Amino acid sequence: MLATVLHKPGDIRCEEIADPKILRPTDAIIKLSASCICGSDLWPYRGLQPVNAPQHMGHEYCGIVVEVGAEVRTVRPGQFVVGSFCLSDNTCPHCRFGFQSSCEQREFMSGAQAPYARVPLADGTLVATAEVPPAELVPDLLAVSDVLGTGWYAADAAEVREGSTVVVVGDGAVGLMGVLAAKEMGAARIIAMSRHESRQKLAREFGATDIVAERGEEGIARIKDLTGGVGADSVLECVGTGESFDQALACSRPGGTIGYVGVPHGVSFDGQKLFFGQKRMLGGPAPVRRFLPDLMDRVLQGRIKPGKVFDLKLPLAEVAEGYRAMDERRAIKVMLEV
Repeated sequence: MLATVLHKPGDIRCEEIADPKILRPTDAIIKLSASCICGSDLWPYRGLQPVNAPQHMGHEYCGIVVEVGAEVRTVRPGQFVVGSFCLSDNTCPHCRFGFQSSCEQREFMSGAQAPYARVPLADGTLVATAEVPPAELVPDLLAVSDVLGTGWYAADAAEVREGSTVVVVGDGAVGLMGVLAAKEMGAARIIAMSRHESRQKLAREFGATDIVAERGEEGIARIKDLTGGVGADSVLECVGTGESFDQALACSRPGGTIGYVGVPHGVSFDGQKLFFGQKRMLGGPAPVRRFLPDLMDRVLQGRIKPGKVFDLKLPLAEVAEGYRAMDERRAIKVMLEV
């Protein structure tokens, strides 16, 4: 089959590889209904994460189960399923505590930018729908697999509550999903930090009440002005750079909470600022599996349309253009037709 392989920074190819096979009795093989490119795929693509050998890319997925291992009990061939980028057994102490992304058997999904994929720990990772959904819902269900689940975790970790004031740092797909999540959780004011008109428009559509285009000290001052000098109750950090973390910390009020889901690159903290700033922080890889049933239900009931975040669709054979489009910020998120 054709699949996406990253050979070295900037060198992404669609090439022939072997079809996936059951390797363990807890595996499942799925036929993807669609795939996509994640913002985190850009870190190795840009050379900001090491690429020591060719890598099979893709960790966001939904589709039809075609084969299961001998020990799989909760899903069966013919079912439509959505899974998380963090593979988990969903039974260990960390999973039962709601942190499946720290499962004692945790693996990270790969190889999903392809027509077929192997999903380890299928029982704990995959959630099936009652019926195969219509094709028009596939983009929304694909978004649940990572970016919506991650944006939702950012809002959950930031303790977004009914009536709260929220700042979202980052206008990529995860940040936009954080806006949607904050709206669903009842935030009264959602301030999206964005300098791009198309992303600002989508942020408004998802529930943002204010847009702040400024960055750095000007952006922080603008947030303080909008909140009467107080700062935000909840801040969602959805980028992962030193600048974005500094901005998130400065925009949070004393006693406020920061939910951080951007993979950190070049981030360090000043202990004195943390101590006297009195900010709560929770983040890391999103335990998407915790949220999957609820988010899938919201999509199937038509309450939310997270698939709007896909603003460019390409055939898998043109995946290199998809990476370029996201790297150059010509696209928010690229869907790959497999």
